[in-house]
Amino acid sequence: MTSIDNITLEVADPAAAERFYTAAFGLGTQLRLRASQAPTTGFRGFTLSLTVSQPADVDALLGAALDAGATTLKAASKSLWGYGGVVQAPDGTIWKVATSAKKDTGPATRQFNDIVLLLGVADVAASKRFYVDRGLTVAKSFGRMYVEFATEPGAVKLALYRRRALAKDAGVSPDGTGSHRIAVVGAAEPFTDPDGFAWETTSVTARAPEPGQR
Repeated sequence: MTSIDNITLEVADPAAAERFYTAAFGLGTQLRLRASQAPTTGFRGFTLSLTVSQPADVDALLGAALDAGATTLKAASKSLWGYGGVVQAPDGTIWKVATSAKKDTGPATRQFNDIVLLLGVADVAASKRFYVDRGLTVAKSFGRMYVEFATEPGAVKLALYRRRALAKDAGVSPDGTGSHRIAVVGAAEPFTDPDGFAWETTSVTARAPEPGQR
């Protein structure tokens, strides 16, 4: 396992979710959807981030998401690290759109540079060891707070963040129970990590249930 092939979101209504993501972000094969009624409440323990080149692109993507039915968790604003905001999709997934740039250098676009999956974990050091043992290489590490793994160009990036810190960054309570409603696809063999996030092989996802089936 060296990279994430795609992220599969489990949603109550795949057709409605497909319409939202097409209108909001124009995501391609890196995001897939499948039907699920698995119970879940509160924070699901992860966020997805789109990193972009300039503040105008943040506003363009967040605006498209809101127009498509998302709700604001954190309005776009400037900070020490750049500019960004957070929304929640109608299916419940939390999305952050951000840039490290503080000034625009061109016309606004809805293009993004990377998709980042941030997992909120109980013990960053333990989860780091778990993933390193499965073949991932650490690209950045900040003690027991944050870890980012190296990734191939064009692949979804994976990072680990303390659960409470991730929830605070998203603007939600860290409390939550039930299914994560997500599968990470790219493992040679299926496994579940210490915080309950399931990894699948690409072939498993290719045989995912049709909408309405489970």
